[in-house]
Amino acid sequence: MQIGWPAVPRRHGGLFPKRGALALGCVAAVLIGIVGCTSVTEGTATPDTKQAPAYRSSVSLSVSASSVTSSVKESQRQQSLTTKAIRTACDTLATTSKEAIDKVNAFVSAFNANRNTGPTEGPAIEALNNSASSVAGSINDAMSQQLRDSFNSYVDSSRAVANAIGTHAPTGEFNRRVDQLNDTKTKALKLCLAAF
Repeated sequence: MQIGWPAVPRRHGGLFPKRGALALGCVAAVLIGIVGCTSVTEGTATPDTKQAPAYRSSVSLSVSASSVTSSVKESQRQQSLTTKAIRTACDTLATTSKEAIDKVNAFVSAFNANRNTGPTEGPAIEALNNSASSVAGSINDAMSQQLRDSFNSYVDSSRAVANAIGTHAPTGEFNRRVDQLNDTKTKALKLCLAAF
């Protein structure tokens, strides 16, 4: 008794004729392409003198328009890079100066309360110097000379306050330097806002 389909021997000879036909067909397609693309047209080439000036004018206008479009796009790209560079520098000033001022205020609070200022001196000096270094590092060619000068003034003022804290400068001198720091920071931030 048989279950399922009876086994029938398979012929393996069918693969070679299929591959052979495929190879023969590929060779024929390549030959048709070569023969079809190698035909030469006889005659003498002559320009259409009536259409040539219009064609030249069209090409000239197209090149001119393309040049203007490219110039506008490049100008927009440069403006975008300039704005980004200025914004990055201004963000650096805003964030680092806030941290520095917060640390200086902690020092001033300790001084005004007649407490030991030692624990607040180091963090204030470090924050002021870090701010000065970060702001100095953010100055770039995209900035106007006026903005660069105001950033440099802030850097100098920040280091001057750090020096006053570190050398225990008299109160009047310390306050003068802090006022100068606040003025230079305010001026620089106003110029940043105007730059956008």
